[in-house]
Amino acid sequence: MAHQDSLIANDIEAYLNAQEHKSLLRFITCGSVDDGKSTLIGRLLYESKLIFEDQLASLEADSKKMGTQGEQIDFALLVDGLAAEREQGITIDVAYRFFSTEKRKFIVADTPGHEQYTRNMATGASTADLAVVMIDARKGVLTQTRRHSYIVSLLGIRDVVLCVNKMDLIGYDRASFEAIRDEYLAFASSLGIERVTAIPVSALAGDNVIEQSARTDWYHGPTLMAHLESVPVRGLDTQAPFRMPVQWVSRPNLDFRGFAGLIASGTVKPGDRVKALPSGRESSITRIVTQDGDLERAQAGQAVTLTLADEIDISRGAVIAEASAPPEAADQFQVHLIWMDENAMLPGRPYILKSGTVQAGATITRPKHKINVNTLEELAAQTLELNEIGVCNISLDRDIAFEPYKANRALGSFILIDRLTNRTVGAGMIDFALRRASNIHVQALDIDKNARAQSKGQKPVVLWFTGLSGAGKSTIANILEQRLHALGKHTALLDGDNVRHGLNRDLGFTDADRVENIRRVAEVSKLMVEAGLITLVSFISPFRSERAMARAMVEAEEFIEIHVDTPLDVAEKRDVKGLYAKARRGEIKNFTGIDSPYEPPETPEIRVNTAQMSAEEAAEAILKQLRERGILESAGV
Repeated sequence: MAHQDSLIANDIEAYLNAQEHKSLLRFITCGSVDDGKSTLIGRLLYESKLIFEDQLASLEADSKKMGTQGEQIDFALLVDGLAAEREQGITIDVAYRFFSTEKRKFIVADTPGHEQYTRNMATGASTADLAVVMIDARKGVLTQTRRHSYIVSLLGIRDVVLCVNKMDLIGYDRASFEAIRDEYLAFASSLGIERVTAIPVSALAGDNVIEQSARTDWYHGPTLMAHLESVPVRGLDTQAPFRMPVQWVSRPNLDFRGFAGLIASGTVKPGDRVKALPSGRESSITRIVTQDGDLERAQAGQAVTLTLADEIDISRGAVIAEASAPPEAADQFQVHLIWMDENAMLPGRPYILKSGTVQAGATITRPKHKINVNTLEELAAQTLELNEIGVCNISLDRDIAFEPYKANRALGSFILIDRLTNRTVGAGMIDFALRRASNIHVQALDIDKNARAQSKGQKPVVLWFTGLSGAGKSTIANILEQRLHALGKHTALLDGDNVRHGLNRDLGFTDADRVENIRRVAEVSKLMVEAGLITLVSFISPFRSERAMARAMVEAEEFIEIHVDTPLDVAEKRDVKGLYAKARRGEIKNFTGIDSPYEPPETPEIRVNTAQMSAEEAAEAILKQLRERGILESAGV
């Protein structure tokens, strides 16, 4: 790193002090496939003398073996480190690189251009101050250019550098550059992007990357590096009200209880009044503790431990905030959502929302609309597919402290996680809280489910039968209900076909409709348990996630999953209703086991196989299990 060699050798403390006080710019490169993003970053590092001699030697050797530029240096190899990236000549994952010049420090995220890796681009953009949008001068503004630019605007990035790359391949034609620039400026303006600097470059040849190019003597703007070194950097938000999400509660001994976290905005000092959200309890700061000793003042970007004057209940996920200007707390929001999973977003399916340090159960409504990234048109949508962006309402199982994303990135952003696989499936930005009707309240009732069940001499429970069509669920459930009725037990049977003739008659058989089908039935089952009934539910219920949702609605001992485990070939041979035959002929779409998946239970409480026992035997086996579990006893006994 030539520009600092003498300082490092002669006065290392001066060098470190200079580095500490330089401003830091975080930026990303984004755009469509093969626009030259990795090559541009490699050229920046190379021309700035920001790579070491051994790296240069390795780059030259790798360029000959696996480069895409013949005998010339392939600068993309400086960034594309994965074997798959080098083999295919593409970027797959986000690559972060740190470098510095005499004027500034930089962290750059090289993000993939392929549509299937849009989620990686959104990840890289989430912490950036500036975006370098690359465009191939031969191709112009493409759909992926627009999609990435929309995400850039959605994530609050207001400074964009438009690099029209590969100018060498169009003879450095001024008219082509200006036509691309004007088209992009019009699109960026519609997105609300405030500042766009357009630069004609050739990442491969180095034109206008570090030095002005004589081959574009018609261009009088800055080079890319000159602009990156001079663009104003959005500083830490120290002027906003104080906010600190609690990462963990520190309790090393009986005499110390502190709340550790990274300050998201504002400043704090001992004596300041603060409020803990979502509880709303107030106290004052007594100490600001760090590993290097107590501080008299702390600000955004610092990791600290705060102690309070009062013993109030604060746990991980809470937010400690300025008492006079606290954030809101709510459990329902309108959000912008970027879907990142190959499996579509299913309205009504339970997910896990993680925002900062808090986690909560979440369900999403059907999208209000999705965005056409080319025209910004709002389109009707039943769900969101991979890389689609939409506006939805989201409901949580608890209040969380928040601020709209435009006001506070830390408190306004979130990710969605699949409850079963732990995959991150979506990322979103909170627009605003949804207000509940003020005339709706939870009504206290004097007679509860235990009183109702005790009067019936039984324990309330949901017996959830799941299995393929033709497995025998309804037959077994019907026989079991007869046995229970003969014993004087109070029951209700919810059968899939019967419910679809009434409550769920408006639903079809898409994945989204099946999720809603089970959600409604689970809600009804919960009401049946509140009534003290033994509730038999006979539904295919093909997805583990929805069965888990139904289980979570009642107490742990009030849900028994019964897997009628019958092989597909056996169920299909029975085909009492002729459904499998129609599905095989293509007359029924999305039929479970044929062209729609069935996810069998992994650890059901009871498993019966009607290929090995009759329906009567299966019902008796289940009845025996219910006796052993004490379900048939009087509640409270």
